[in-house]
Amino acid sequence: METKYLPFENEVKRIDEEISELIKYGKQKGINYSEDIEKKKSEKIVLLKDIYSNLSAWETVQVARHPQRPIFGDYLGYIVRDFREMHGDRTYGDDRALIGGMGRIGREKFMIIGQDKGRSMKEKVACNFGCPDPEGYRKAYRLMSFAEKYGLPILTLIDTPGAHPGIGAEERGQAQAIAENLKLMSRLKTPIISIVIGEGGSGGALGIGVADRLAMMKNSYYSVISPEGCAAILWKDSSKKEEAAEALKLTSKDNYRLGTIDSVIEEPFWGAHRNPREAIWNVGQYIGRTIRDLKKINLDNLVEQRYEKLMSIGRD
Repeated sequence: METKYLPFENEVKRIDEEISELIKYGKQKGINYSEDIEKKKSEKIVLLKDIYSNLSAWETVQVARHPQRPIFGDYLGYIVRDFREMHGDRTYGDDRALIGGMGRIGREKFMIIGQDKGRSMKEKVACNFGCPDPEGYRKAYRLMSFAEKYGLPILTLIDTPGAHPGIGAEERGQAQAIAENLKLMSRLKTPIISIVIGEGGSGGALGIGVADRLAMMKNSYYSVISPEGCAAILWKDSSKKEEAAEALKLTSKDNYRLGTIDSVIEEPFWGAHRNPREAIWNVGQYIGRTIRDLKKINLDNLVEQRYEKLMSIGRD
């Protein structure tokens, strides 16, 4: 797959183009440029380390939205076995933006729920670019209730710019559907793990994000609103999105410092989109460690600790 470069990766693109030219000329002229190529690769690694260790808030948002970043379906394919999807909210329909079902990660059975953005344009349109409708959240409510009844821990993978803001979604009770999920997840007697794998936008993320352990991948973001939306509201100018991103404190580092999340999951130093398997493996390792710890806690105590954790957010 052809690499897609972000605006701040122009120097990386230049080095890759030089490497491609050296390989091309080497084949044409029968000259061994391997030493020059290795130097260029080393230069690229140093450059990527420097770039990705000093990302601004807006650059982090761009990485979280990278079109080649692993999405929910990739996690199902790499770390989940025997996945059995469960459909519909038993009220209106089956929202393709929010997928759920039972599966195994390692030796543990989970109810796995996540927002799917799709990869091709056809898939993106079918799942509304990862913006769930109320029937998606009602489906999640049904599946989480099922998980509690049968003693299954719940794993949610968050990757959405926000819940669908359309008129139809509002008419069908978008706000109430999300609120009902918040209420349910706060009291479910089963372990809940939530991970922001890309975008964690607004109530769309919160609707499946109340958990005993909430983690973010290093280059994801988690915010009450998107930078563009914030800029449009505060300054009536979406071009101020970079300033808004800084003010929102939406990076994993900021959220961890503020206590809104419990852990940061490391990515390959040049971003999950350049090494999806390693990034997904890191998530799988986190899930395994965390569920082992949570299963040691009595369920009544677990719910009480979850409540206390939620109530402590924002305290000095």
